[in-house]
Amino acid sequence: MEHLQLTFVNVGYGEAALLQCPDPSRPDGVFTALIDGGGAEASEFADRSSGRIPVQEYLAAHPARIDLMVSTHTHEDHICGLLEAARLSPPAALWQTMPAGYYRGLRRLDVSLARNPSQSKFLRALNDYIDLCALTEAHGGAIRTLQAGEVIPLCPGLTAHVLAPSAAQCAALRAQMDEVYAQREEEAFLRTLSALDARMNNYSLILRLDYHDARILLPGDTNLAGYGGIPDSELRAQLFKVGHHGQRDGADQALADRIRPAAVVCCASSDRRYDSADPDTMHMLEAGGAKLYFSDCPRLPERDIPAHEALTFTIGAGGILQARYLPEA
Repeated sequence: MEHLQLTFVNVGYGEAALLQCPDPSRPDGVFTALIDGGGAEASEFADRSSGRIPVQEYLAAHPARIDLMVSTHTHEDHICGLLEAARLSPPAALWQTMPAGYYRGLRRLDVSLARNPSQSKFLRALNDYIDLCALTEAHGGAIRTLQAGEVIPLCPGLTAHVLAPSAAQCAALRAQMDEVYAQREEEAFLRTLSALDARMNNYSLILRLDYHDARILLPGDTNLAGYGGIPDSELRAQLFKVGHHGQRDGADQALADRIRPAAVVCCASSDRRYDSADPDTMHMLEAGGAKLYFSDCPRLPERDIPAHEALTFTIGAGGILQARYLPEA
């Protein structure tokens, strides 16, 4: 491998990005990271006509040692597939936003208490967060808590810059988590659960990966309200994975002007669930000069996105060298 490769696996409505970078110090010469893992609901993969594939199946077909897993935030469509991937290949390290040993004091939550699909998904995500942390440590992996301001070398030429959450956001997240797990009365528990669910997107890790002079911005599910306080110079990137699955609140003209991407990836499902891949938002990003790519095949006017299992970028020292949908027709 001569260049960095960043592959967005088609996990339907969800996100899973596999990063592979040349690193002579590794046994196989490659540093590998999995950033989120999509969901784990069988219904998400019942129709595979667009190429959808659970992340663990993709990894089984493309074996890789996982040096690092990154959980941007605790929502079902990001973390539950990450747990399935960890069962296949336990990571040497796990990055997330809670104190490293916090999970040990948490109890498993009763999913049967859910009164709607959102609560059910979130309860399963919280339980899978516990299991992911426990599995990582049981296999000797290290859990690391990230917050804004950290700069972390990953391998030759590749550095991770943590742009969010801030220390204040990390404290607010922990306080809300504490409140959820402290509740024993059902009505109060469900109220606090839904309140945390609604705010979880903007507790996402925002990572900027710098590979020599190339920049990649990965904001998890951050929406427009989540970029406050980040300097424009920190947000600039050639490749931008638009937040919140490209819903209307994922990006606006002001944010696009701050990032100035040459390429945008939107992780929207083929059925455009929850109004993901908003056509006006997609048009705005494209009108600004960015080329659009999709991890799945959302139905959009005047677009013919081929069925694919993955979207992969080959990135050199100066930027994107190639973008391909795989397998190629």
